[in-house]
Amino acid sequence: MRRQGRITQWNDDKGFGFITPSAAGARVFVHVSAMRRGQPRPAGGELVTFELASNARGPTALDVAHVMLASAPPAATRGSGTWPAMIGACFLLLTAVLAFVHHLPPVVPLAYALLSLVTFVAYGLDKSAARAGRWRTPERTLHLLALTGGWPGAAIAHRVLRHKSSKRAFRNVFWTCVVLNAAAFGWLCLSAGGRQWLAVLEVLTRWR
Repeated sequence: MRRQGRITQWNDDKGFGFITPSAAGARVFVHVSAMRRGQPRPAGGELVTFELASNARGPTALDVAHVMLASAPPAATRGSGTWPAMIGACFLLLTAVLAFVHHLPPVVPLAYALLSLVTFVAYGLDKSAARAGRWRTPERTLHLLALTGGWPGAAIAHRVLRHKSSKRAFRNVFWTCVVLNAAAFGWLCLSAGGRQWLAVLEVLTRWR
């Protein structure tokens, strides 16, 4: 017999939360792995139906499904990952163009591309670990990757993987890392001191 309730508590980092049943009863533990295939990852507040089971944790939800996706987070929230991903992709393209017109050493766009790939993979592994209940990648590691130049990959991962895209505190730190990295990039490109560093970098990385 399927029951109905609302996800009233959700810890996205650990991939679990609790459902408060619509009928009287104790709240029910729910793990992200219990979500029916094809359902969006919870963010908290969703109205869902589920099968009730019991284990060492007490009442546990199985085969969890959203009650009409209209009750999920608003479309504006769900689509909020589109423009950051576009910014990340455009930034990678910009570095490639600047290298093509000889304003940047080729190693700079290459470094951004490789760091973005590493960061994207790190997000994917972290999401997989969250679903399986395995050891998670620390948030500070994800932020460090973004700060050092992997933020375009992180921005794309927010959209493509829908991971770490709904946690406000994480997003705030992420965008701080983006601003700091972009400021450093702007200094390299626009200041006399930055251009000197780029000239040294180009000499050091020039193919012989």
